[in-house]
Amino acid sequence: MVESTGWDRRLSVVAGGKRLIGHAGAVLLRRCADRTGLTGALAKVLPSSAAAGWRDRAGVLVRLAVAIVLGASNLSEAEQLQLHHRPLFGPGASDSTARRTLAALDEASLPKIAKVRARVRRHVWGLLHLRPGCFPWLTVAGKRLRGWIVIDLDATVITSASKKAGAAVTFKKTFGFHPLAAWCANTTESLAMLLRPGNAGACTACAPPCSGRRDVRR
Repeated sequence: MVESTGWDRRLSVVAGGKRLIGHAGAVLLRRCADRTGLTGALAKVLPSSAAAGWRDRAGVLVRLAVAIVLGASNLSEAEQLQLHHRPLFGPGASDSTARRTLAALDEASLPKIAKVRARVRRHVWGLLHLRPGCFPWLTVAGKRLRGWIVIDLDATVITSASKKAGAAVTFKKTFGFHPLAAWCANTTESLAMLLRPGNAGACTACAPPCSGRRDVRR
């Protein structure tokens, strides 16, 4: 029986020397996804195959997310970043493989992915409670909001260089998209994103219209 040791076995951090790579932060992101169980959980809900040449879709999604964090704005740039990290992470997915993986995320698989993310988030938040500083509760007007989760709702303009689906002139006279995002103020993580065309209002999903809104949930 052959047991995989994993890409991060005996991984070390040094300040100088040879065989170093750029974008070292990618190591922490990838390792965080693996160690918190996100990569493995995604692998259980996404299609898999033992056929030769089959690429693990969970790995493709995680590495694509890492590439986006590093600044990749399209699948070709994501492929080049993965080639750069090949000595550490192993062969990456081509832009065509990544495109097929994204295209396969249908209405049946998206709710499964959402459940996986929620389960992993619950696990990570449980770990935060165990650290010396405990969970990052917010302080508002000098009062510690222990037990309260604060959600920031706000729209943001994302420019586009071409006429992609949904791209339009924004209220700032730029061209692109105007998604509405929900962020957890406690942990600064993105919880949900409502994709909208560039000409959507500042906060048309809220009533009355606003440029930003903060909700508190307990």
